Amino acid sequence: MPSSRTAVALRHVAFEDLGLLAPALREAGWDIAMREAPTDDLSDPAIAQADLLIVLGGPIGVGDGADYPFLGPEIDLVERRLRDHRPTLGICLGCQIMAKALGGRVYPGGAKEIGWGTLQLTEAGKASCLAPLSEPEAMVLHWHGDTFDLPRGATHLAASPIYPNQAFAHGRNALALQFHIEADPVRLESWYVGHTAELGAAGISVPRLRAATARAAPQAASRAARIFGRWLSGIDRPSG
Repeated sequence: MPSSRTAVALRHVAFEDLGLLAPALREAGWDIAMREAPTDDLSDPAIAQADLLIVLGGPIGVGDGADYPFLGPEIDLVERRLRDHRPTLGICLGCQIMAKALGGRVYPGGAKEIGWGTLQLTEAGKASCLAPLSEPEAMVLHWHGDTFDLPRGATHLAASPIYPNQAFAHGRNALALQFHIEADPVRLESWYVGHTAELGAAGISVPRLRAATARAAPQAASRAARIFGRWLSGIDRPSG
C-alpha cells in the first residue's frame, strides 16, 4: 500500500486521541497528521483534502456552537466531505457531527451512558466491519450524554439498551461510532482525570470503572485491530 495516503485526525481534547486506531492506521500504510479542532485553521486544504478524516471525541456537544464557534466550520467541513463521498470516520462527538452534517437531529439524551457495555448489532452491522462486536462478551466503552436520530440515507449498524442509534454507515466511505473502540485501556487514567467533573456529576465510581476497564482490556487491542483493519481495507483509495 502506498505510504503517501494521509489520515488527518481532528482532536478536541488531548487525551481523547487515536489510541488503538493509530497502530491500525500504520499497519495499513497511512501517514497520520493530528490537528487540534479548537485552535487549528479548519479551512486548511490539507485537512479538507486528506485521504481520510477522523473526527474524534470530546466533552462538548454539537449544540454548543455559541460557546465554541469552531464547531460550525468543523460541521461544514464534515458536510462537504460526506457530500463528496470522501472517507470519513467519526467517533463519539465525531459521530454526532457526522449525523448533524447529514441532516440528522442531535440532542441531549435522557441519561448519561458511561462505562463498558455490549451492543446489539443490526443485520447490516453483523455484515459490516463491526461484526467482532457480536462475539460473546465483546465490550465497548460508552461515554456520552447526547444522542442523535439516524440521518436519511444512513445504514443503521448498532444499538444499546439505552440508545437505539449507536453506529451508522453512509455509503462505503463513512463510518460513525457513538462508542469508543479506539480507547486504549492502558491510557484511560487520563480520561478519568480529564472527565472528573462529569463522572462525579453522573455518580460514576472511578474504582468500579477502572475495574471494568481491566476486565475489558485483554481483548480490546485485537478487536479494535480487526474492526478498523477491515473498514480501512474497504474504503476508496485516492486516485492519482
